[in-house]
This record gives sequence, C-alpha cells and structure tokens, in this order.
Amino acid sequence: MIRLCREDEHNTMFTIVNDAAQAYKGHIPANCYHEPYMPMEELVSEIKRVTMFGWEENGLVLGVMGMEPVKDVTLIRHAYVLTQKQGMGIGHQLLVHLEKQTQTRRLLVGTWKDATWAVDFYKRHGFTLSNNKNLLLKTYWNNPIQQNEASVVLEKVLSV
Repeated sequence: MIRLCREDEHNTMFTIVNDAAQAYKGHIPANCYHEPYMPMEELVSEIKRVTMFGWEENGLVLGVMGMEPVKDVTLIRHAYVLTQKQGMGIGHQLLVHLEKQTQTRRLLVGTWKDATWAVDFYKRHGFTLSNNKNLLLKTYWNNPIQQNEASVVLEKVLSV
C-alpha cells in the first residue's frame, strides 16, 4: 500500500534512506559520502518541502519516494527502498504513484552518474538523460558544485 509518510515516521525514513544509500559508498566522490548519508537534521529539513510517500507492507514502511514541485516541473526526490526489499517492484510502484500525483507534465530526477543502477531504473521507466544537466541543476536544485559535477539529470514528459 502506498500512503503519505507521517510526521512520526522520521526515524523510519531515516533508516530507509541511510540503509539504501550505503550502495553509494565507493561509487560517488568520497567527500560526498558520509555516514549517515543523510543526517536526521537534513532529512527533517528536506521533508518540510518534499511530499514523501511510503510503501507499506504489514504495517512496516519498506520504501520511500518524494516529489517536490519547483517552478514548472516536479522533482522526484529521495527515492530509497530498504536493501533487502530492492528488486521487488516497490520503487516502480512508488514512481508510478508519484507520476499520477504530479500537477506538472515534466518530471526531473537528479542522481549520481556513477549510481548506474539508479540511472538504469529511471531509464526503464521512460526517463532520458538530459543534455542540459548544468542548466537544470542550476535552475531547479541548490547543490554544491562538486555534487553537480558528479550528477546527472533525467527527465520525463508525461502525456496529457
């Protein structure tokens, strides 16, 4: 079942994000990876502007994904599934759900270019790598320069 994440689930989201983000270790610039990958203060700050949805089974949230409207697009943010539950379609279901919820036709997602599994996931779902990465990152995100250099942006235009 997909539902909005609740205010009292910060610890659950923290656990999911940081468990799944361990896959980045050794694949992203060393000074961009730290443990926890997303400290609690950063998570709480992020979810003030990002609408987070969770995949729940038997009362447990196993994956999360957020959406953030920015200007004329919707950003897909913080897409993570517990490591032991990956490959079971949870990310797919969350992404399809977010696509139905968005109020814009254009979706953007930024991820690490060396996180090939993430890039491939979005490509399988109809996203394409953008040739305007630097402009899009500058327009829609507020990342450190080094993160932008190590990132890609994928986009998808939804049919009306």
